[in-house]
Amino acid sequence: MTSQWSAPTAHGPVHATVPVPGSKSITNRALVLSALADGPSALHAPLRSRDTALMAAALVALGAGIEDGPDGSWLVTPRALRGPAAVDCGLAGTVMRFLPPAAALAVGEIVFDGDEHARVRPMGTILNALRALGADVDGEALPFTLHGKGGLPGGEVTIDASASSQFVSGLLLSAARYESGVTVLHDGKPVPSLPHIEMTVSMLREAGVVVDDAEPNAWRVEPGPVAAREWHVEPDLSNATPFLAAAAVTGGEVTIPGWPATTTQPGGAVRGIFGRFGCEVTLDERGLTVRGPGRLTGVDLDLRDESELTPTVVALAALAEGRTRIRGVAHIRGHETDRIAALAAEVNRLGGAAEETEDGLVITPRPLHGGTWRAYADHRMATAGAIVGLVVPGVGVDDIASTTKTIPDFPGMWATMLGTTAHGTR
Repeated sequence: MTSQWSAPTAHGPVHATVPVPGSKSITNRALVLSALADGPSALHAPLRSRDTALMAAALVALGAGIEDGPDGSWLVTPRALRGPAAVDCGLAGTVMRFLPPAAALAVGEIVFDGDEHARVRPMGTILNALRALGADVDGEALPFTLHGKGGLPGGEVTIDASASSQFVSGLLLSAARYESGVTVLHDGKPVPSLPHIEMTVSMLREAGVVVDDAEPNAWRVEPGPVAAREWHVEPDLSNATPFLAAAAVTGGEVTIPGWPATTTQPGGAVRGIFGRFGCEVTLDERGLTVRGPGRLTGVDLDLRDESELTPTVVALAALAEGRTRIRGVAHIRGHETDRIAALAAEVNRLGGAAEETEDGLVITPRPLHGGTWRAYADHRMATAGAIVGLVVPGVGVDDIASTTKTIPDFPGMWATMLGTTAHGTR
């Protein structure tokens, strides 16, 4: 799958029911909490993708036991964490930002590294915070080395988390195991993707950890045990959005079964977003169903809390009638790639009109033509290209394999939805 993938063009409205794998965000948080728990835990319906495989492998390298259970579950047995160990972060923000605070509980030297682009992703915030809490770390970005002392004093730390909510979540997930717990104070521009922090807090409380988040921009985790438990992983709602988008751009109907009535996943916001574009959105016992209109309408959206949905929204906007403005996503320049620049470049490459702004994009629809849509080794860029290709013949995505980061077999799922082969041919 290293050659260019021909994005299939839909020859009519798409009608399908598409089950999607489990949430990456929930799976990787549950893996960390299970490795720090006071007994064995189980993850039911976890996502098995590159990002979660990297997290599991990293925890095993640090000493945890992770085995396959029945029905695709993961059984996690916590053990004393230790080095020496080498952690491959790949391009996974959750691994590079959630694991160092846990590794600080180990004894020994732990070396962190990752993919080439991972080495330019912001890491100084989490590493400096760990130093302030008593850790010994060499380096400011990947690769770096953590000299584990078997624990940390903990305490209060002030950070600027405006580049990523993962800095807060990473510190909170391991905080109960520090001698004094941890209080994280944010000082800076608003924290993006706050629902991801709410997810972290909710899961900590499910594991019996005491968390005080009553004050804005402040989170206090009390020291204490992390309870072993059974984790039931929801479908990944952000990964569901490209399939729902297939209904939106073709005037069809797609249902995602198992959609939760309530969720802390940012992807839950797609219900309102698709509605703004003119779609009919229904949540019932079958799941979440999106029915596409005759033509999508442009929108003005602040996606600060749901920034991971930006590539899908841009794909919809490029195929809509009327201008779309996306705000509040300046921080996605530091994601797997500079997503603002990448999205503008690829829409414009196919004949569209996308303009970068300080905190987002403005898309003015124009007739698009075929050509190569570059993925920049970014899974969400790749799926955005697939959406455009449903309507625009001749679109090729240069790196569809990047989708394995969070979706084990995106081409196969896309083909099943459309009734085509995985190579995009009928």
